[in-house]
Amino acid sequence: MTNIIRALIASTILAGGCHMATADSHSEMAAGKSVQTERLDLSTAAGAVLAQRKLSCSTIDGEDVLYHWEGRAYSRRAGERDRHIFDVEGMNVRSCSTVTDPERGKGFKLVSREILLYIDKDTGEPMEVWDNPWTGDEVEVFHVANDPVNFGEYEVGRDGKPSTTSIRVDGDKYIQTSTIPLFYPNPLGGDYQSEVGGIYHATEMFNTMGDLESLLSKDTTTAEAYVGWVRMSDWLPWMKMAGRDGMIYFHTAGSKIDGFEDMSERMKSAIMKTYPDYATAPPDDDPRPNMTSWKDYKRILAARKTK
Repeated sequence: MTNIIRALIASTILAGGCHMATADSHSEMAAGKSVQTERLDLSTAAGAVLAQRKLSCSTIDGEDVLYHWEGRAYSRRAGERDRHIFDVEGMNVRSCSTVTDPERGKGFKLVSREILLYIDKDTGEPMEVWDNPWTGDEVEVFHVANDPVNFGEYEVGRDGKPSTTSIRVDGDKYIQTSTIPLFYPNPLGGDYQSEVGGIYHATEMFNTMGDLESLLSKDTTTAEAYVGWVRMSDWLPWMKMAGRDGMIYFHTAGSKIDGFEDMSERMKSAIMKTYPDYATAPPDDDPRPNMTSWKDYKRILAARKTK
Protein backbone atom coordinates (compact mmCIF):
# COMPACT_ATOMS: atom_id res chain seq x y z
CA MET A 1 0.00 0.00 0.00
CA THR A 2 1.30 3.47 -0.83
CA ASN A 3 0.64 6.63 1.16
CA ILE A 4 -1.86 9.20 -0.08
CA ILE A 5 0.35 12.31 -0.29
CA ARG A 6 -1.17 15.30 -2.05
CA ALA A 7 -0.13 18.39 -0.07
CA LEU A 8 1.66 19.64 3.02
CA ILE A 9 -0.17 19.85 6.33
CA ALA A 10 -1.89 23.24 6.67
CA SER A 11 0.24 25.75 8.60
CA THR A 12 -2.42 26.24 11.27
CA ILE A 13 -2.34 22.53 12.09
CA LEU A 14 1.45 22.39 11.96
CA ALA A 15 1.74 25.15 14.51
CA GLY A 16 -0.29 23.13 17.00
CA GLY A 17 1.28 19.73 16.46
CA CYS A 18 4.88 19.93 15.25
CA HIS A 19 8.27 21.07 16.49
CA MET A 20 9.01 24.17 14.41
CA ALA A 21 12.54 24.91 13.20
CA THR A 22 14.42 27.42 15.36
CA ALA A 23 17.07 29.98 14.51
CA ASP A 24 19.69 27.66 16.02
CA SER A 25 18.58 24.77 13.82
CA HIS A 26 18.88 26.93 10.72
CA SER A 27 22.40 27.88 11.83
CA GLU A 28 23.24 24.20 12.22
CA MET A 29 21.94 23.49 8.73
CA ALA A 30 24.10 26.27 7.34
CA ALA A 31 27.08 24.75 9.13
CA GLY A 32 26.37 21.39 7.48
CA LYS A 33 25.18 19.65 10.65
CA SER A 34 22.48 16.96 10.56
CA VAL A 35 19.11 18.27 11.76
CA GLN A 36 16.08 16.03 12.44
CA THR A 37 13.13 16.60 10.09
CA GLU A 38 10.20 18.36 11.77
CA ARG A 39 7.96 15.74 13.33
CA LEU A 40 4.80 15.56 15.43
CA ASP A 41 5.33 15.39 19.16
CA LEU A 42 3.07 12.61 20.45
CA SER A 43 3.61 13.76 24.04
CA THR A 44 1.55 16.93 23.42
CA ALA A 45 -2.22 17.14 23.10
CA ALA A 46 -1.94 18.88 19.73
CA GLY A 47 0.47 16.25 18.43
CA ALA A 48 -1.67 13.38 19.74
CA VAL A 49 -4.82 14.71 18.06
CA LEU A 50 -3.11 15.45 14.77
CA ALA A 51 -1.51 11.99 14.72
CA GLN A 52 -4.92 10.43 15.30
CA ARG A 53 -6.34 12.49 12.45
CA LYS A 54 -3.56 11.32 10.10
CA LEU A 55 -4.18 7.74 11.15
CA SER A 56 -7.96 8.03 10.80
CA CYS A 57 -8.27 10.16 7.69
CA SER A 58 -6.41 13.12 6.12
CA THR A 59 -5.25 16.54 7.28
CA ILE A 60 -6.88 17.99 4.15
CA ASP A 61 -10.45 18.96 5.01
CA GLY A 62 -13.00 17.04 2.96
CA GLU A 63 -10.55 14.59 1.36
CA ASP A 64 -11.96 11.05 1.22
CA VAL A 65 -9.92 8.20 2.72
CA LEU A 66 -10.89 4.52 2.51
CA TYR A 67 -10.29 1.47 4.68
CA HIS A 68 -10.89 -2.07 3.44
CA TRP A 69 -10.75 -5.39 5.32
CA GLU A 70 -11.64 -9.09 4.97
CA GLY A 71 -11.90 -12.07 7.29
CA ARG A 72 -14.05 -14.81 8.78
CA ALA A 73 -16.98 -15.18 11.17
CA TYR A 74 -17.13 -17.97 13.74
CA SER A 75 -19.70 -19.26 16.20
CA ARG A 76 -19.02 -20.20 19.81
CA ARG A 77 -21.42 -22.29 21.85
CA ALA A 78 -20.96 -24.26 25.04
CA GLY A 79 -20.16 -27.92 24.45
CA GLU A 80 -19.34 -27.72 20.73
CA ARG A 81 -16.42 -26.74 18.52
CA ASP A 82 -16.32 -23.24 17.10
CA ARG A 83 -17.67 -23.18 13.54
CA HIS A 84 -16.53 -21.12 10.57
CA ILE A 85 -20.02 -20.05 9.52
CA PHE A 86 -19.30 -17.47 6.79
CA ASP A 87 -16.76 -14.88 5.61
CA VAL A 88 -16.95 -11.09 5.75
CA GLU A 89 -15.67 -8.15 3.74
CA GLY A 90 -15.87 -4.54 4.85
CA MET A 91 -15.13 -0.98 3.82
CA ASN A 92 -15.35 2.46 5.36
CA VAL A 93 -15.10 5.77 3.49
CA ARG A 94 -14.46 8.85 5.61
CA SER A 95 -13.23 12.41 5.60
CA CYS A 96 -12.27 14.91 8.29
CA SER A 97 -12.72 18.62 8.85
CA THR A 98 -11.00 21.02 11.24
CA VAL A 99 -13.21 22.13 14.13
CA THR A 100 -12.85 24.19 17.31
CA ASP A 101 -14.93 23.76 20.46
CA PRO A 102 -15.12 26.60 23.03
CA GLU A 103 -14.41 24.17 25.88
CA ARG A 104 -12.38 21.39 24.24
CA GLY A 105 -10.23 23.47 21.90
CA LYS A 106 -8.93 22.49 18.45
CA GLY A 107 -9.78 19.16 16.93
CA PHE A 108 -11.37 17.38 14.01
CA LYS A 109 -14.72 15.88 13.05
CA LEU A 110 -14.73 12.58 11.17
CA VAL A 111 -17.73 11.63 9.00
CA SER A 112 -18.03 8.18 7.43
CA ARG A 113 -20.18 5.39 6.03
CA GLU A 114 -19.40 1.68 6.25
CA ILE A 115 -20.41 -1.63 4.69
CA LEU A 116 -19.89 -5.18 5.95
CA LEU A 117 -20.84 -7.93 3.53
CA TYR A 118 -21.60 -11.44 4.77
CA ILE A 119 -19.96 -13.81 2.29
CA ASP A 120 -20.78 -17.44 1.52
CA LYS A 121 -17.62 -19.30 2.54
CA ASP A 122 -18.03 -21.81 -0.29
CA THR A 123 -19.04 -19.62 -3.24
CA GLY A 124 -17.30 -16.38 -2.26
CA GLU A 125 -20.45 -14.38 -3.06
CA PRO A 126 -22.47 -12.06 -0.79
CA MET A 127 -25.29 -14.09 0.74
CA GLU A 128 -28.98 -13.34 0.24
CA VAL A 129 -30.06 -16.16 2.54
CA TRP A 130 -28.28 -18.31 5.10
CA ASP A 131 -29.06 -21.84 6.29
CA ASN A 132 -29.03 -21.70 10.09
CA PRO A 133 -27.39 -25.00 11.18
CA TRP A 134 -28.92 -24.87 14.66
CA THR A 135 -32.57 -24.15 13.77
CA GLY A 136 -32.67 -25.68 10.28
CA ASP A 137 -34.30 -22.49 8.95
CA GLU A 138 -33.30 -20.50 5.88
CA VAL A 139 -33.10 -16.85 6.99
CA GLU A 140 -32.75 -13.59 5.08
CA VAL A 141 -29.32 -11.96 5.36
CA PHE A 142 -29.07 -8.26 6.21
CA HIS A 143 -25.67 -6.85 5.29
CA VAL A 144 -24.31 -3.94 7.32
CA ALA A 145 -24.77 -0.53 5.69
CA ASN A 146 -24.28 2.05 8.43
CA ASP A 147 -24.68 5.69 7.42
CA PRO A 148 -23.37 7.69 9.14
CA VAL A 149 -20.65 6.65 11.58
CA ASN A 150 -19.21 9.94 12.84
CA PHE A 151 -17.12 11.16 15.77
CA GLY A 152 -14.98 14.08 16.89
CA GLU A 153 -11.70 14.42 18.77
CA TYR A 154 -10.24 17.47 20.50
CA GLU A 155 -7.10 18.61 22.28
CA VAL A 156 -9.07 18.54 25.57
CA GLY A 157 -10.69 15.21 26.43
CA ARG A 158 -14.17 14.62 27.83
CA ASP A 159 -12.61 14.50 31.29
CA GLY A 160 -11.30 18.06 30.90
CA LYS A 161 -7.66 16.90 30.69
CA PRO A 162 -5.29 17.29 27.71
CA SER A 163 -5.77 14.52 25.17
CA THR A 164 -3.19 11.74 25.06
CA THR A 165 -2.56 8.96 22.57
CA SER A 166 -2.36 5.18 22.81
CA ILE A 167 0.00 5.13 19.82
CA ARG A 168 3.38 3.65 20.68
CA VAL A 169 6.63 3.61 18.74
CA ASP A 170 8.33 0.33 17.81
CA GLY A 171 11.49 1.04 15.82
CA ASP A 172 10.45 2.56 12.51
CA LYS A 173 6.80 1.49 13.01
CA TYR A 174 3.91 2.79 15.09
CA ILE A 175 1.37 0.53 16.79
CA GLN A 176 -2.02 1.37 18.30
CA THR A 177 -4.23 -1.08 20.17
CA SER A 178 -7.83 -0.18 21.04
CA THR A 179 -10.32 -2.29 22.97
CA ILE A 180 -13.92 -1.01 23.07
CA PRO A 181 -16.33 -2.91 25.36
CA LEU A 182 -20.01 -2.26 24.51
CA PHE A 183 -22.85 -2.79 26.97
CA TYR A 184 -26.10 -0.91 26.47
CA PRO A 185 -29.87 -1.45 26.01
CA ASN A 186 -30.53 -3.54 22.91
CA PRO A 187 -32.32 -1.48 20.22
CA LEU A 188 -34.53 -4.51 19.56
CA GLY A 189 -35.40 -5.01 23.22
CA GLY A 190 -38.36 -3.82 25.26
CA ASP A 191 -38.77 -1.32 28.08
CA TYR A 192 -37.62 -3.60 30.93
CA GLN A 193 -34.17 -4.80 29.89
CA SER A 194 -32.60 -4.11 33.29
CA GLU A 195 -35.21 -6.40 34.86
CA VAL A 196 -35.35 -9.28 32.36
CA GLY A 197 -32.16 -8.94 30.32
CA GLY A 198 -31.67 -8.19 26.66
CA ILE A 199 -28.70 -5.85 27.01
CA TYR A 200 -26.52 -5.65 23.88
CA HIS A 201 -23.07 -6.98 24.80
CA ALA A 202 -20.08 -6.83 22.43
CA THR A 203 -16.40 -5.96 22.26
CA GLU A 204 -14.55 -4.35 19.36
CA MET A 205 -10.76 -4.85 19.24
CA PHE A 206 -8.46 -2.99 16.84
CA ASN A 207 -4.73 -3.23 16.13
CA THR A 208 -3.44 -0.53 13.78
CA MET A 209 0.16 -0.19 12.63
CA GLY A 210 2.26 1.29 9.88
CA ASP A 211 5.30 3.30 8.90
CA LEU A 212 6.24 5.71 11.70
CA GLU A 213 7.61 8.39 9.37
CA SER A 214 4.32 8.55 7.47
CA LEU A 215 2.61 9.31 10.78
CA LEU A 216 5.06 11.82 12.25
CA SER A 217 6.44 13.63 9.21
CA LYS A 218 5.10 17.08 8.41
CA ASP A 219 5.27 16.19 4.70
CA THR A 220 2.45 13.62 4.78
CA THR A 221 -1.27 14.30 4.96
CA THR A 222 -2.25 10.76 5.98
CA ALA A 223 -0.46 7.83 7.62
CA GLU A 224 0.12 4.37 6.25
CA ALA A 225 -2.20 2.06 8.18
CA TYR A 226 -2.73 -1.70 8.38
CA VAL A 227 -5.54 -2.79 10.65
CA GLY A 228 -6.68 -5.93 12.43
CA TRP A 229 -10.29 -5.99 13.65
CA VAL A 230 -11.85 -8.54 15.99
CA ARG A 231 -15.45 -8.32 17.15
CA MET A 232 -17.19 -10.50 19.73
CA SER A 233 -20.94 -10.06 20.10
CA ASP A 234 -24.36 -11.56 20.60
CA TRP A 235 -25.82 -13.44 17.64
CA LEU A 236 -26.77 -11.17 14.73
CA PRO A 237 -30.50 -10.44 14.78
CA TRP A 238 -31.14 -11.80 11.27
CA MET A 239 -29.69 -15.17 12.34
CA LYS A 240 -32.87 -15.63 14.45
CA MET A 241 -31.23 -17.67 17.16
CA ALA A 242 -34.21 -17.10 19.49
CA GLY A 243 -32.21 -16.77 22.69
CA ARG A 244 -29.94 -19.79 22.16
CA ASP A 245 -26.71 -19.70 24.12
CA GLY A 246 -23.54 -18.62 22.35
CA MET A 247 -22.00 -15.77 20.41
CA ILE A 248 -20.43 -14.81 17.09
CA TYR A 249 -16.94 -13.42 16.54
CA PHE A 250 -15.16 -11.91 13.57
CA HIS A 251 -11.42 -12.00 12.85
CA THR A 252 -10.31 -9.71 10.02
CA ALA A 253 -7.40 -7.70 8.64
CA GLY A 254 -7.10 -4.87 6.13
CA SER A 255 -5.54 -1.51 5.41
CA LYS A 256 -6.02 2.07 4.39
CA ILE A 257 -6.17 2.08 0.59
CA ASP A 258 -5.58 4.70 -2.09
CA GLY A 259 -9.08 4.75 -3.54
CA PHE A 260 -12.19 3.01 -4.83
CA GLU A 261 -10.32 1.02 -7.48
CA ASP A 262 -8.16 -0.69 -4.82
CA MET A 263 -11.16 -2.51 -3.34
CA SER A 264 -12.13 -6.01 -4.46
CA GLU A 265 -14.36 -6.44 -7.50
CA ARG A 266 -16.95 -7.95 -5.16
CA MET A 267 -17.11 -4.84 -2.99
CA LYS A 268 -17.00 -2.42 -5.92
CA SER A 269 -19.89 -4.29 -7.54
CA ALA A 270 -21.93 -4.16 -4.32
CA ILE A 271 -21.41 -0.42 -4.00
CA MET A 272 -22.27 0.35 -7.62
CA LYS A 273 -25.38 -1.87 -7.66
CA THR A 274 -26.78 -1.50 -4.14
CA TYR A 275 -24.97 1.17 -2.12
CA PRO A 276 -24.04 4.02 -4.53
CA ASP A 277 -23.85 6.63 -1.75
CA TYR A 278 -20.99 4.67 -0.18
CA ALA A 279 -18.58 5.64 -2.95
CA THR A 280 -17.94 8.90 -1.05
CA ALA A 281 -18.02 10.10 2.55
CA PRO A 282 -20.96 12.09 3.96
CA PRO A 283 -20.70 15.90 3.89
CA ASP A 284 -18.42 17.37 6.56
CA ASP A 285 -21.33 19.15 8.26
CA ASP A 286 -23.43 15.96 8.51
CA PRO A 287 -25.71 16.47 11.56
CA ARG A 288 -27.34 13.02 11.63
CA PRO A 289 -27.08 10.67 14.63
CA ASN A 290 -24.92 7.58 14.16
CA MET A 291 -26.42 4.40 12.74
CA THR A 292 -25.69 0.85 13.94
CA SER A 293 -26.50 -2.44 12.25
CA TRP A 294 -29.08 -3.31 14.93
CA LYS A 295 -30.81 0.06 14.59
CA ASP A 296 -30.80 -0.31 10.82
CA TYR A 297 -32.30 -3.81 11.05
CA LYS A 298 -35.10 -2.42 13.22
CA ARG A 299 -35.64 0.47 10.77
CA ILE A 300 -35.92 -1.89 7.77
CA LEU A 301 -38.41 -4.21 9.49
CA ALA A 302 -40.51 -1.27 10.70
CA ALA A 303 -40.63 0.14 7.17
CA ARG A 304 -41.79 -3.23 5.81
CA LYS A 305 -44.63 -3.38 8.29
CA THR A 306 -46.01 -0.03 7.11
CA LYS A 307 -46.29 -1.19 3.47
